[in-house]
Amino acid sequence: MARPLRIEVAGQTDVGRKRNHNEDNFAIMAEYGLYVVADGMGGHASGEVASKMAVDALQEFFAATADDPERTWPYKMDRSKGYEENRLVTGIKLCNLRIYETAQRNAKQRGMGTTLVTLFAVEDGIYLAHVGDSRIYRLRDGTIDQLTEDHSLLNDYKKMKRLTEEEIANFPHKNVIVRALGMKDTVKVDTRFETPRAGDTMLLCTDGLSGPLSDERMLEIIQNAPDLPTASNRLIEGANENGGPDNITCILARWIE
Repeated sequence: MARPLRIEVAGQTDVGRKRNHNEDNFAIMAEYGLYVVADGMGGHASGEVASKMAVDALQEFFAATADDPERTWPYKMDRSKGYEENRLVTGIKLCNLRIYETAQRNAKQRGMGTTLVTLFAVEDGIYLAHVGDSRIYRLRDGTIDQLTEDHSLLNDYKKMKRLTEEEIANFPHKNVIVRALGMKDTVKVDTRFETPRAGDTMLLCTDGLSGPLSDERMLEIIQNAPDLPTASNRLIEGANENGGPDNITCILARWIE
């Protein structure tokens, strides 16, 4: 019988070089095996409100359902998915509704929203869930793979008509997100299941990291760092060295025998 793997985790956030406040939020909820990164938007500091609300609402839902799996859920279970995946998706839908309703009630916060990427470690693997253009990458055997698909206008264009590198670089609406928490009263959450191997590292990050740094550069930084806290530090330094145009947030999780 193979020994179960342990998870080491480190996370960090930074305002970057161009912004005067940080609208990103992250949480490491080791007691639930839940790791969350959110990138808020909506100006007038509403982005901060939305991203914090997402993290807090998810934490509350996981706390409430940890002791009482029979607790009544605000959404019907999707019968095609298991309990844990349903739990994650339901928690995220709840975050969405809370942000949307708050924004509807308060004119100052109208239009606020947030991206969300989550990693949820369960007994036999991990569930990844995301909404927006924050990303999850997997580093395995010296390669880096993006496991999420950006819910952005640029990505929709890329899928529809193969853009050249130059067209991508000059795309005028790079930061337009087509799906986020808080936009509407309901949201579609993308999920996938992964089975980590010993030595795998997962990177959850906002576009303040994946924008300024290429995938190859992120891989290089993580591989050359002696530990995860140093790696997260160096990733943020790297994004800032390349202009730090946005808030920068990352969580690194590594599976160890």
